[in-house]
Amino acid sequence: MSVLEQLQVAVKEALAEAALSAGLVATKDELPTITLEVPKDKTHGDLATNLAMQLTKIAKKNPRQIAEAIIEKLGTGRASIESAEIAGPGFINFRLDKSYLLPIIGEVLTQGEKYGEVNAGQGKRVQIEFVSANPTGSLHLGHARGAAVGDALCNVLSASGYEVTREYYINDAGNQVNNLARSIEARYRQALGQAAEMPEDGYHGEDIVGFAKELAEQEGDRLLSLSDAERFDYFRVYGLDKELAKIKRDLARFRVQFDEWYSETSLYENDKVTQVLEALRAQGHVYEEGGAVWLSSTTFGDDKDRVLVKNDGSYTYLTPDAAYHMDKYKRGYDQMINIWGADHHGYIPRMKAAMAALGNDPDKLTVLIAQMVSLFQNGEKVKMSKRTGKAVTMEDLMDEVGVDAIRYFFTMRSMDSHLDFDMDLAVSKSNENPVFYVQYAHARICSIFRQAEEQGITVLPWQEATISKLNTEQEFDLLRKIGELPETIAEAARIYAPHTMIRYVYELASQFHSYYKAERVITEDVEQSQARLQLLLAIKITIANTLAIVGVSAPDKM
Repeated sequence: MSVLEQLQVAVKEALAEAALSAGLVATKDELPTITLEVPKDKTHGDLATNLAMQLTKIAKKNPRQIAEAIIEKLGTGRASIESAEIAGPGFINFRLDKSYLLPIIGEVLTQGEKYGEVNAGQGKRVQIEFVSANPTGSLHLGHARGAAVGDALCNVLSASGYEVTREYYINDAGNQVNNLARSIEARYRQALGQAAEMPEDGYHGEDIVGFAKELAEQEGDRLLSLSDAERFDYFRVYGLDKELAKIKRDLARFRVQFDEWYSETSLYENDKVTQVLEALRAQGHVYEEGGAVWLSSTTFGDDKDRVLVKNDGSYTYLTPDAAYHMDKYKRGYDQMINIWGADHHGYIPRMKAAMAALGNDPDKLTVLIAQMVSLFQNGEKVKMSKRTGKAVTMEDLMDEVGVDAIRYFFTMRSMDSHLDFDMDLAVSKSNENPVFYVQYAHARICSIFRQAEEQGITVLPWQEATISKLNTEQEFDLLRKIGELPETIAEAARIYAPHTMIRYVYELASQFHSYYKAERVITEDVEQSQARLQLLLAIKITIANTLAIVGVSAPDKM
């Protein structure tokens, strides 16, 4: 339990005893849940409660009278309460002895890289499937945003005590992969000097030309002697391996690693697609009409029934997807989260309906939508890569602005809101660039420690420093903000909102920069200098830990 949580428990206990002592309730069991909030306006104190208003029906008194009785019995001096006053219709505002914040430094310095972690998840198993781009080309901007927010969400949940599995679903079955194989074969024949037409829906990227040329150099015309089926399988496997290797390379550079790479083809190899169809038939949730097999998805909240097997005998996308998600449920996760692109929003009700039809709890499956990204440079929207003249890829963007800026900016807004990415701002070394501003706070603290070392100042262990020398309002504000990290992580995990971590670290950096301008850290007062260095070390750790959650580095120099 963090220092701030311990304080809130102490204040709630004091309130409960005061209400009991004032005769407002007969036993503690009669008390409603006591809530404490931090007022947005600092002039209203440090904490506030609406307990008096909650007790009106039980105590049968005016809420202000109840508040007066509570304050009278509460007294001061316990739970760090300096004073309490009534506000509005019966709120009680507390002003606290700020020294309660000082132990936060010890909490941070003791826990180090673990500071901020909580156990809200209590080891529950969560699987997050994200990116899952078709292995037929390069990752683009939408994939990059999905990768950034997906990985940050995984980190948030891990820091909140969940056991997280990161999964990438490989769409390696179906027409798109077949077209990839045929495209490589056509380019392979062309590389051998033969006339060959690209398939109608073929892939015309430079990477396909390169793969085929490399293959022609390695194998010569040997592959032409294979049977049509053997040759097709060879090109399919070769193309998938090449495209997946490129995707894995780009994701690794983007600091995203997956625990599982789940192949769609394995669903067919292990007969899981037909098993799902049989299970739906056994449950009575499919019917035939017009030569097609339909799922009665309207029974489970979808706006219309969905085709599972078309009249030509081929599956729709829903059928193998249902088999895949059924397999997720069988693996025993407590919660499953998918992060899909904006164009998949309408797909959510049918997938949940399919899971409900199969007897699964659809509430265990959460689908989050990552909205589109628009690039801007020199005030104009960017659609094409300068290097290739084609759509801008994730690799292009990493080359242009760097991983830190992309991951910070792509996580900065709620994932369900459209994002305009200003490439000029992302590379600027100014306070207007938020990632520079936050990273500079960390680098500036490192610089101060180097200055202290040059001046022969040895930073004491926090237990030996006179922390009580921290007594300015800005120092208390910084301590309070540092102390909020565990709660911020827990809340970000609860509502699946990694962007709140960006907001938090920016606010902390802003408070530090203001403090740096207002106060000297190394002063003539040795004890004060040691205390302030301890504070800065706690800020440095907190910034680094928060940036790590969103996959951004914390540089020592800039």
